[in-house]
Amino acid sequence: MGETYFIFFLRRILDLVEGMNIKTHKLADMKLLGTPVYMVDDSEAFVELETMEKMCVDETGLIHGGFTFCLADYAAMLAVNEPTVVLAEVKARSTAPVIVGEKMTAHARVVERDGRKRMVVVDVMVDDKKVMEGEFLCLILREHILSRKA
Repeated sequence: MGETYFIFFLRRILDLVEGMNIKTHKLADMKLLGTPVYMVDDSEAFVELETMEKMCVDETGLIHGGFTFCLADYAAMLAVNEPTVVLAEVKARSTAPVIVGEKMTAHARVVERDGRKRMVVVDVMVDDKKVMEGEFLCLILREHILSRKA
């Protein structure tokens, strides 16, 4: 019975991930930015990133902080989940180092909506240790940022 429950549980998780309606950053490389694990409508997202040797900056196994930031930024974009969302401003703080082999999990949640503006709070964790926290001001543009007007 335990194996049957495990298979049911695994299938349910796969259904949730496959059922996520991701509208933004559709070509994101999940090995570099993270893998969406769970999304709640257009207000919350959980994204995981497995750290790799190529992210390391020295012989101690220290991961470059830019990868932590990219994970947080990607999670914020997914929490807003609009095709034309862009990052306008960030107030972030690194709180602990990350080393090769650790899995980071970002939890992003929209805490304020004002027209086309969204304030998103993001926490990045490794196990029970917070490694980054921040406030991401996101804008939903009327058209893609690279669109040209005639």
